Amino acid sequence: MRVKLGLEVLLESRQDLLAGKRLALLACPSSVDRLLVSSVERLRAHPAADVVALFGPEHGIRGEAQAGQKVATSRDRHTGLPVHSLYGATQSPSADMLSGIDTILIDLQDGGVRFYTYLATTLTVMRAAREAGLSVFVLDRPTPISGARVEGPMLAPGYRSFVGPACLPIRYGMTLGETALMLNEEEGINCALTVVALTGWARAMWYDETGLPFVPSSPNLPTLDAMTLYPGTCLIEGTNLSEGRGTTKPFEYIGAPWIDDTEALAAALNAREMPGLRFRPVYFVPSFSKYQGEVCAGVQVYVSDRDACAPIPAMLQFLRAVKARYPADFAWRPPWAAGSPPPIDLLWGSDSLRQHIDKGDTSAAAFISSWQPALREFLSVRARYLLY
Repeated sequence: MRVKLGLEVLLESRQDLLAGKRLALLACPSSVDRLLVSSVERLRAHPAADVVALFGPEHGIRGEAQAGQKVATSRDRHTGLPVHSLYGATQSPSADMLSGIDTILIDLQDGGVRFYTYLATTLTVMRAAREAGLSVFVLDRPTPISGARVEGPMLAPGYRSFVGPACLPIRYGMTLGETALMLNEEEGINCALTVVALTGWARAMWYDETGLPFVPSSPNLPTLDAMTLYPGTCLIEGTNLSEGRGTTKPFEYIGAPWIDDTEALAAALNAREMPGLRFRPVYFVPSFSKYQGEVCAGVQVYVSDRDACAPIPAMLQFLRAVKARYPADFAWRPPWAAGSPPPIDLLWGSDSLRQHIDKGDTSAAAFISSWQPALREFLSVRARYLLY
């Protein structure tokens, strides 16, 4: 049985949900069907769908913006519809944006990772819809890195941000529809929410097992390997190491100009025998972002067994190794804004990783064990909302 997207289910067998409703669509570049036709065009062409506005998350609805680049509200040149940016002057729909709308359709390819900003945008839309009395339909899509593994610490109180919008572990093993159902209840959002579920998808499936075309939902996550590593290697954004942005292997290459022996670093990492991962010495020159135009030495994190690899503990080991070898060079990035915690704390969801690396007074195994009780509690809650 082939996997059928929520978008396809809606248009083929749940047209009743659209009758008489003025629709807005929140979509991204990977919001396509199995023939690579975007959900914007699919809905516009359907006689039951009256789409009156579009909303765009980070990177824009057509993918024209780099990570972190603000996107302006505009008019879509293909459809003539207004495109309200939720990653520019505002991150939440205003009352004016929602005027003349009955239902918001959310068709985003989420990454299944807490700091992937499409989740934060989904939650802001749900809250705005509740305030405006609108309904929300999430057109579900597979989680690309499978939903079989849950990994990492829970977000701690006081560390909520756009890269940590809810009390979740870093990797939560749920589709966007399942996550929306859970947070609508557990976070007390209480919007009028409908999830149009996938058919034919099993939780252990990786995206390349679905028969669906892989279209990057972020310009810096161009491959499934990059997305597989992202729950761990995104933490490098909180350091003065390059995470490979501006190269052909973002979130697979990690390095810096001050690393002087990449062969020794790779050998030391491989000696730790991290399941499902190997480390290859590499040199690269980023074309943008950190160390633009400079030669960086480092490693490629190579996925040898994606079902076995645990990228978050692996990056904990990596950071410990780099800190030990280069204590005078390694540093955490300063806060993005005055009064804000350092970026690593926002990504991790607390200051515990930074404190652990800086003090180096406990083993990695003991540190990993410290977040397991809260993770078990989350798994108990999560089980009530799983659709697949």
